[in-house]
Amino acid sequence: MESTSFIIFSLNDSYYGIESLAVQEVFYLPDLTPITEAFDDIVGVLNLRGEILPVIDLHLRLGHGLQEYHLSDSLVVLSWQNTRVGIIVNQVHEVQSILNSEIKTDISSGRNLPQASSFTGRFVTGIAQVETNLVILLNHQALIRGSLSIETESTLLNESYQEASSLPNQTSFSNPKRDLRFWPNATPEERTILRQRAENLRHATDTEESKGLIPLAVIGLNGEFFGLDLDAVREFTDIDKITPVPCCPSHIVGNINLRGEIVTLVDIRGLLNLPIVKATQGSKAMIVRLNDLVAGVTVDEVFDVMYLNSLEIKPVPAAVHSMNDEYLRGTAPYGKKMMGILELPKILMQGRLIVDEEV
Repeated sequence: MESTSFIIFSLNDSYYGIESLAVQEVFYLPDLTPITEAFDDIVGVLNLRGEILPVIDLHLRLGHGLQEYHLSDSLVVLSWQNTRVGIIVNQVHEVQSILNSEIKTDISSGRNLPQASSFTGRFVTGIAQVETNLVILLNHQALIRGSLSIETESTLLNESYQEASSLPNQTSFSNPKRDLRFWPNATPEERTILRQRAENLRHATDTEESKGLIPLAVIGLNGEFFGLDLDAVREFTDIDKITPVPCCPSHIVGNINLRGEIVTLVDIRGLLNLPIVKATQGSKAMIVRLNDLVAGVTVDEVFDVMYLNSLEIKPVPAAVHSMNDEYLRGTAPYGKKMMGILELPKILMQGRLIVDEEV
């Protein structure tokens, strides 16, 4: 039976899907430059490796109203007919194949929604049950096209971006909605992270100086920054309910139900000579995959996804050799602080975190 692959993401406590063929890349929310002449749901533009990318707040385009942003929000880059836009979502979860026969389009009082090949501006094309969640399927063509012609919108945004970039602080615009910077309520620390993300995305990845960049996820543990190989990270999630596992050591936090999949949570702080912090509902977890092993690692905060030049990684200073530095690849600067680069495979496979015996 025929099926279609979708990227599943959450927004405003609901689940949505967009055809994965339309998705070019996903990264954490960076700083954006507001544009005075854009529609209200276009909250800014981003210099993505030399291309000016308009960014849509999906909350606004779907009529939810303006919502507060978070560092854990993601930007999904969509492409259609040589045009690209970004959409802001809360969290990207997975790629899921859905049988076409399971996609319901008769969800509007008995009237079929138009097919994507002949859309008339509607954003929703159907709905499907994915495990325990109902997923609203969106029309990427309608999201990209909006109300302006592609040529007009692209030209307008590029001209407005050049004008905004020439302003001293890029904060004074005639439209009251644009009078403040993107995410005006961001703290100075959040603003620094947003700017660093935007700077990382501005650089072309195919230049000589960009070769050898290492993609890292930056997390916080007990007030310290740590980076780990992004390839091993499957997703980040909030902890809803923890089921304790009896007769296990203290670093085994318990099990969580992640959309029908039972995942064991572990606390790696002990291996790093950091005090163990009790995880509760509302705490965050990082879901990692190493070969056939899937586990959750409790974290305090998810700060960033960045590309680090391997030349910036320095040996572990002698002053911190009291830690189990066998689990550290080295250290590297992050903002005005230093972060430890974790050897995640060694931590999970050799750090005595996996319980093999039956209990």
